[in-house]
Amino acid sequence: MMTGQLNCSRRDALKTLAGAAAMAAVPPLFAADLKGNIKQSVCLWCYDGYMRKNNMSLDAFAAACAEMGLKGIDLVGYNSDHWATLKKHGLIGTMTPTGSIAKGLNRIEHHDECLASIKTNIDRSRDAGFPNVITMSGNADGMDKQQGLDNCVTALKKIAPYAEEKGITICMEFLNSINHADYMGDSTAWFVEMVHKVNSPRVKVLYDIYHAAMMKENPMADIQKHADCWGHYHTGGMPGRNEIDSTQTLDYPALMKAILATGYKGYVAQEFVPKKEDALASLRAAVAICDV
Repeated sequence: MMTGQLNCSRRDALKTLAGAAAMAAVPPLFAADLKGNIKQSVCLWCYDGYMRKNNMSLDAFAAACAEMGLKGIDLVGYNSDHWATLKKHGLIGTMTPTGSIAKGLNRIEHHDECLASIKTNIDRSRDAGFPNVITMSGNADGMDKQQGLDNCVTALKKIAPYAEEKGITICMEFLNSINHADYMGDSTAWFVEMVHKVNSPRVKVLYDIYHAAMMKENPMADIQKHADCWGHYHTGGMPGRNEIDSTQTLDYPALMKAILATGYKGYVAQEFVPKKEDALASLRAAVAICDV
């Protein structure tokens, strides 16, 4: 996914940043200006195209993230060199990936494979000092939603004691079933029932604000009413999943204040896909918007 060498020094990485025209607008030491009440991270996949276009390594991207005050990077798959690169810059992997979107815990025949992947990545995350692993409901493919929910509960109850023992939180992601056609876990009510039935402090939901809004849910009400169910948050502009600035409809400062008011101590990961040429400037602006 990343181009360039992963073993360059921090000084080299910052020289790369300073020399790249696309990054010229990103000021250094932005982290010093943050309130830091919301612990922010960013999803790596959103910057894949930008990194390729600018021949940017993970090392350089991680250096930029640290400079703007991010605490970690989401969805960096297990690779000892990549994870070491995050740590080099004082970052963590804020959400370790497992499995796939379509093939999830809603089908009994997928349980052995999915749970094995979750367990392996719980161990890896624990060893690395990373807090979360992600899992998916899977696509419905004609299955009744209640049956799928019950199957997810069965699987999660099997793995929950292990997650509790290791101190790692399993988060199933809320996705919309418009962009991700047929994805089963696409409603607040479905996820709230799932979390309450599993009844483990280490089984929560990755509440994606953009995906919830796409499904015509009420993110503000969801955050306030069901805070016990959410273990991680993703951002994204509505509509379009692009920058979370004034070009879109969601009030992210208000949403971040609502998250803080619930006593949430986890991470909010920026998962918008930048439209602007200077993607790092867009990310820096998003960090500022969410720094309430």
